[in-house]
Amino acid sequence: MSILRIRTIGDPVLRTPAQEVTQFDDALAALVRDMLETMYAVGGVGLAAPQVGVGLRVFTWGIDGDEGHVINPQLSTGEEPQEGGEGCLSVPGLSYETPRAEHAVLTGVDCHGEPVHREATGLLARCFQHENDHLGGMLYVDRLVGDERKDALRQLRTQSFTDTTARVTREREAQRAGHAAPDTHDAAGSAFGAARTSGAAAGKAGSAFGAAHTAGSPFGAAGDAR
Repeated sequence: MSILRIRTIGDPVLRTPAQEVTQFDDALAALVRDMLETMYAVGGVGLAAPQVGVGLRVFTWGIDGDEGHVINPQLSTGEEPQEGGEGCLSVPGLSYETPRAEHAVLTGVDCHGEPVHREATGLLARCFQHENDHLGGMLYVDRLVGDERKDALRQLRTQSFTDTTARVTREREAQRAGHAAPDTHDAAGSAFGAARTSGAAAGKAGSAFGAAHTAGSPFGAAGDAR
């Protein structure tokens, strides 16, 4: 298994809708294994294939011992959205309250073509929604509204954000090369995971994902909000 390179905001793959998986083979199974290893290595609780540069409809999760993956997912949600903290491994150093449905139903198949059907609430439901957005070329900050959205746009244009992204990228590359252990206070969440808060989210009770802090924002290149 391998730790894969995580793509960060500005990489076109994060804004390109992923393609349906049509070939179920050893390469697909290896991708899932590598995604899970990568997710855990950086302290995340979810990871989508586009985040590691692969434009396929695949994502993984691992929350409180509940580990899994799904291929070609379909997701349905029901009720009014509720706000909860989110960050993103692909957008290091930020965290915002993001509206998501409390309940979600996930269907699809696994890497062997076997059916997947999961009903989830709370953090797991939020994770499913966050990762599924990645497969459509959407980042969580695209769902922000009001002052949270304005702050995210402002933060993404700062030198501090640029410096944070560069530093986290260097740390991850060193980790991939086996030259350093993960910096758990700064791993920078994938829809979920460890990282530090910034901007409007500073001081909020962590994030809905992972260790005591979070990371993220999802406007495309240089603050392109959708």
